[in-house]
Amino acid sequence: MCIIKHIIPDRKAMRTMYTKITETIYYAGVYDSNLDLFESQYAVPNGITYNSYIITDDKITVMDTVDARATDEWLKNVEEALGGKEPSYLVISHLEPDHAANIARFAEKYPNAELVGNAKTFAMLPQFFDNDFADRRVVVKDGDELTLGKHTLQFFTAPMVHWPEVMVTYDKTDKVLFSADAFGTFGALDSDGWDSEARRYYINIVGKYGVQVQSLLKKAAALDIEIICPLHGAALKENVEHYIEKYDVWSKYEPEDKGITVAYASIHGNTAEAAKKFAGILKEKGEENVSLFDLSRSDMSAAVAEAFRYDGLVLACATYDGGLFPCMEDFLAHLKSKTYRNRTVALIENGSWGPMAAKHMRTALEQMKNINILDKTVTIKSAVKAGTISDMEEMADELLKTLGR
Repeated sequence: MCIIKHIIPDRKAMRTMYTKITETIYYAGVYDSNLDLFESQYAVPNGITYNSYIITDDKITVMDTVDARATDEWLKNVEEALGGKEPSYLVISHLEPDHAANIARFAEKYPNAELVGNAKTFAMLPQFFDNDFADRRVVVKDGDELTLGKHTLQFFTAPMVHWPEVMVTYDKTDKVLFSADAFGTFGALDSDGWDSEARRYYINIVGKYGVQVQSLLKKAAALDIEIICPLHGAALKENVEHYIEKYDVWSKYEPEDKGITVAYASIHGNTAEAAKKFAGILKEKGEENVSLFDLSRSDMSAAVAEAFRYDGLVLACATYDGGLFPCMEDFLAHLKSKTYRNRTVALIENGSWGPMAAKHMRTALEQMKNINILDKTVTIKSAVKAGTISDMEEMADELLKTLGR
């Protein structure tokens, strides 16, 4: 994988120098290293980028704006990249505020520039701004083209990937796909490990819309793509097939790898002990990929992403007020929301006088599609005993057999 790296002279100021993607396409986005929660819920310890690109041609075109947090830095980048020239177009791929917050500022600064979007873009635009820019619109439909000079842009609608107005843009000249939020990641522009952060980003943000992503991939299959430029994360060059293949697997809700995620919700530590013991038993029996999450403390988005990654899931939960310990309830709600399916699940419950967790977990899982829940359940009454370990050994054998190990 080739990551197009960018100079970051001052992380605190969120300032990135504009740099080349191709000989005629420049990056003009901003890296925000100070944001703690993306969309007010996803931890971003390595920050987030708000990507914007500039195509230099007879008609200079800016691809998207950035979050309001980065307005001043972005405007400086754009001005520097333009070198005193005036842009002809601003292409609006996605109206979510982290990409579109500065449309009005751009329009004010460059009064002769036209705004390019689809009908849904312009229907939603007045919801965010007082001006509807009716006299400056260039409305495009699926498959429409726009000639800039040497560059020809082709637009493809991508509804619900992951908003209804989303579109992607293909530069037929440089063979670049401006992919909106698709293929994006958390983290910096020069970060490695695309698979991990792209998986966490995709599953938690786009994951509900697998059918729509499949539709977009079918459109992309007809294009000769050499570079993918998403609205978050690194521009992707070389081995483009790898990223498309990952999106194909994720959007079909298929397991990405063989492995088992053990997620537990423990009050006083006994359920945690059982979960850790069960993870150890799986490893002793030859399961190479076993991940363990304390749902009370782990990043929820990471736990959800890992559950989607593997073909097996083990849930261990204490009974709480006759139901589920809240973090497990939350975890199951996230799985359902992101259309978790096509997996095998085993259940461990704990309850000192009235174990009920397995019943409630099973009820929640039965609302999801094609979930194979093992009949055998391990029940703990307070603390792990010798009989508990024996039961876990048996359930581990059944789980591995069901998974074809």
